[in-house]
Amino acid sequence: MKKTAIVTGGSRGIGFAIAYQLGLDGYNVVIMATSAEDKNQENMNMLKAAGIEYTYVQGNIGDSKDRENLVRKTVERYGAVHVLINNAGVAPNVRADLLEMSEESFDRVVGINTKGNMFLTQAVANQMLKQPVEGKKRGTIINISSCSAVVSSTNRGEYCVSKAGISMLTTLYADRLAGEGIFVHEIRPGVIATDMTSTVQGKYDTLIERGAFPITRWGMPEDVANAVSVFCSDKFLYTTGNYIDVDGGFHIQRL
Repeated sequence: MKKTAIVTGGSRGIGFAIAYQLGLDGYNVVIMATSAEDKNQENMNMLKAAGIEYTYVQGNIGDSKDRENLVRKTVERYGAVHVLINNAGVAPNVRADLLEMSEESFDRVVGINTKGNMFLTQAVANQMLKQPVEGKKRGTIINISSCSAVVSSTNRGEYCVSKAGISMLTTLYADRLAGEGIFVHEIRPGVIATDMTSTVQGKYDTLIERGAFPITRWGMPEDVANAVSVFCSDKFLYTTGNYIDVDGGFHIQRL
């Protein structure tokens, strides 16, 4: 029986690359996105052309009813959830200095990126615990956080806080679920070519040219998807609660 993976924010960018790769790996893929399916039809056609079985669920992970609907529809369609990829997230609408950040912006970013992650993971973990172990583990949960979990950006502090929170959620859920055969991992992308980073392309082009990244190129969504693919396989059965930087070596401290 094919296993099933949920990918939040899976209609475009990093999320779509992950959904596509997991589909190629043999998973049924459930994509959750805030926009309607027809807004992302070109990408959905790519899934169809590759013979990937998928279901599209429109919703917002920041909304409890939408989270419940996502899990319910997944189980109704495929019978179980074996993989959860917490990829969906938002950046601040306005990059504001830390001393000028609004409470509304903080609530929005943390509410979606961190709170949404927390409670969707809770819902999926409880569903996984109802399921029998298939193969060598009961399930895999992967959080797509960011280098911003540990790198300061004082003009988008709410984003950094939200991603740091995801790192702790990785630790907490890994600790709680290891004994149940559910492994939890974190991937911290660096500068990846997506819609989110396109608005500051010049800034990152300059950083790359100046050597801020030992691997001197933009990261691609597929770079993240390949790391996800390995974590979802049976190649990491004695590690949980850890993270991997997919950032071109940006995390390396150099003199």
